[in-house]
Amino acid sequence: MKNILRNGLIFSMLSIALISCRDEKHEADDMDDESAIRKEMNLDSDDKVKVSNDGDEVKIKTDDKKIKIEVNDDGSVEKKVKIDN
Repeated sequence: MKNILRNGLIFSMLSIALISCRDEKHEADDMDDESAIRKEMNLDSDDKVKVSNDGDEVKIKTDDKKIKIEVNDDGSVEKKVKIDN
């Protein structure tokens, strides 16, 4: 009886550990870079978004402004915003 309870306890602990560590699918994982940027920045469908091949540079052009985000060689992020008048 003692052996059955111990094995049952080990089995339940193991199953809880496996269930809690499973890989959950996130919505952002299914999107490409451009779609993720559009959703995060609340951009319209007519706004233009360009992402470089290596992902270090992003250019966004809306009706009234241009935004450029780039990662420098040292890892710092530089943001430039031009507002059209």
